[in-house]
Amino acid sequence: MSRLRNNYLTPFLHLFYPHNCEGCGTGMMHTDRFLCAGCVHRLPGTGFFIAPANPVEKLFYGRVPVMHAASAYYFTKGSLLQHLLTQLKYRNNKEAGYFLGRMMGYALLHAERFQQVDILVPLPLHPKKEHSRGYNQATLICEGISGVWKRPVIKDAVTRVHFTETQTRQNRVSRWENMEGVFSVTKQAVFRNKHILLIDDVITTGATLDACGSAILETEGVSLSIASVAYTL
Repeated sequence: MSRLRNNYLTPFLHLFYPHNCEGCGTGMMHTDRFLCAGCVHRLPGTGFFIAPANPVEKLFYGRVPVMHAASAYYFTKGSLLQHLLTQLKYRNNKEAGYFLGRMMGYALLHAERFQQVDILVPLPLHPKKEHSRGYNQATLICEGISGVWKRPVIKDAVTRVHFTETQTRQNRVSRWENMEGVFSVTKQAVFRNKHILLIDDVITTGATLDACGSAILETEGVSLSIASVAYTL
């Protein structure tokens, strides 16, 4: 009887409270879905989580000693993925972060080389920026990952001690110079002898993740891997 009631009730409620795909606007019957199947299929997956020596991993060669690195999707301007990241970072659409995190979580479930990870760590924002935005988008992504791939999220053991302006329009050299001494690990005991997976939304030059990862690696016995939603070609 309960199933029969739900079969009739769901379409009825959908008439008054429509639920649309964030990507194409198509109405969806399942209110727990963020994108329709067609839009999920449109997301340009990289396959990097199961591919050693992928372009993201090579980005950190000779810079910071990471165990593994990967991004879930390729980032291109004007794409569906850019729309989702814009919704997450600038439109207060937290569900976009949880969704993208869940998609990363599914990729990590099938990536044997990441299975030794102990802790998920979101790349921290400066408190001033986090207060202005209301949240850290990397934390939402981590929580989405953790909901699928059961790893704890530690968000207060590393801090961003210096405020930096957005690096979107800076060249590679400026980005590197801008990140010196920006991060500090305040709870080394939490990281000691752990394998950390440091998470961000987009990797471009990797300068910010490099700076944060270098600070984390000052902890005794720690191992570092890096992952992001997107990789900019």
